[in-house]
Amino acid sequence: MNKPIRTISVFCLLLFVALMANVTKLQVFDAPELAESKYNKRVIDEQFSRERGAILVGRDPVAQSVPVESRYEFQREYPQPRLYAHVTGRFNYYGSTGLERSQAEVLSGDDSRLFVNRVVDMLANRSPKGGNVELTIDAAAQKAAYDGLSALPGKVQGAVVAIEPKTGKVLAMVSLPSYDVNKLADHDLNNVNKVHDKLNADPTQPLVNRATQLRLPPGSTFKLVTAAAAMEYEGYSSTSQVPGGDTYQLPGTKGETGEIDNGGRSCGKKKVSFAQAMGQSCNTTFAQLAVEVGGKNMAKQATKFGFGKVYLDDLDQVESNFPADTDPAETGQTGIGQFEVAATPLQMAMVAAGIANDGVVMKPYLVDELSTPSLNVLDQNDPKELSRATSAKTAKQLTDLLVATVDSGTASPAAIRGVKVAGKTGTAQSGIDHVPPYAWFTSYAPAYDPEVAVAVMIQSADVDRGEVAGGKLGGPIAKAVMEAVINR
Repeated sequence: MNKPIRTISVFCLLLFVALMANVTKLQVFDAPELAESKYNKRVIDEQFSRERGAILVGRDPVAQSVPVESRYEFQREYPQPRLYAHVTGRFNYYGSTGLERSQAEVLSGDDSRLFVNRVVDMLANRSPKGGNVELTIDAAAQKAAYDGLSALPGKVQGAVVAIEPKTGKVLAMVSLPSYDVNKLADHDLNNVNKVHDKLNADPTQPLVNRATQLRLPPGSTFKLVTAAAAMEYEGYSSTSQVPGGDTYQLPGTKGETGEIDNGGRSCGKKKVSFAQAMGQSCNTTFAQLAVEVGGKNMAKQATKFGFGKVYLDDLDQVESNFPADTDPAETGQTGIGQFEVAATPLQMAMVAAGIANDGVVMKPYLVDELSTPSLNVLDQNDPKELSRATSAKTAKQLTDLLVATVDSGTASPAAIRGVKVAGKTGTAQSGIDHVPPYAWFTSYAPAYDPEVAVAVMIQSADVDRGEVAGGKLGGPIAKAVMEAVINR
């Protein structure tokens, strides 16, 4: 072979090797990334046309795929769109959110546990079907939460979370304002874009799940954490006398800016019973207790309840915040749920649930069971302990205080005839001019054999500033949710 022919042969061989190397790279190493790329139209079209599995509450679908006459064979449908919008999330041509995203492998049928089903569908020349996701949500509790929030006057912004204390099952999760998920699942992509842009531009942020993605000062509901810290670290009990007084000057401060008062509530003089301090939500008491406990131990106690942690696998969740380093004056403010303390409604429901469950905080979860398209069980979620927040003794004594707060204190709007209820109100200053305070309410029932713990947060409603109070606004909602669970 002469030299020119040999040179050309070697060059062609190198080109062939380079081509094979590139094909191997694309088909083997880059394949997963290319398949998941938002620019891969062929894959997107195939997924959007697939019959996804259903998201179920009980045996009723709250998200399902229905056949349609369209270039895409199936349409995602949400039978109760506003009620479950922030739980199911949305699935459309551009992507997914909520459970539609976190459970996408099962819903689309791509989960490895559905391999046999995929093979059977392929041999039968059928399009693959997705598996089903059954939720922990209690339909009656969810409706009670939604109806309760919706009944408040004006354009309500708020959230409700209910948890089963012994397991961590989320029984209700509602956020307002809500939106019609069906409008974001439309096959008319121009309409989808218009609706999404409008929702995204709405200043009330309807796309935000306030139950897990919004943290605000929890106000007096945080006094549950302060009381727990006082019992765990300073030896107080439910029968103790605690610091009282009409006002309290935070350490190292002078004048009105550092003075804590009780808004006219009866909180004794130098000393007051713990029951009265909790029942009247005495700011002077809990600020002094926090200073006595100290910033480091207050932070430890908050962490034990879940502050600073991400613990929900099924939906996007922001961490609740307790400041790491505080001086005595700042520590006093944290004791009443102010300064830099910020919590989600989910977090405050977990605080109540942890106390209700003998001091053990369970990991919250929304997905109860995964099943095949024919409803054969693939997997079942088991309860998992997140942390021990307090001793059982402390939890019992806190329950005694909270029962008294419902029976004869500020939490009386949550009282249920014939049932012992534990509860605590909260009103937190927004810290923003012209923005009214936030109203909070936490409770659980039956108090000594709990089935449900609830947190209600009302960020905004059309009520006079002076009428914003956790008990008045949130108490009846919490009561309705608890009754829905107890009477099921």
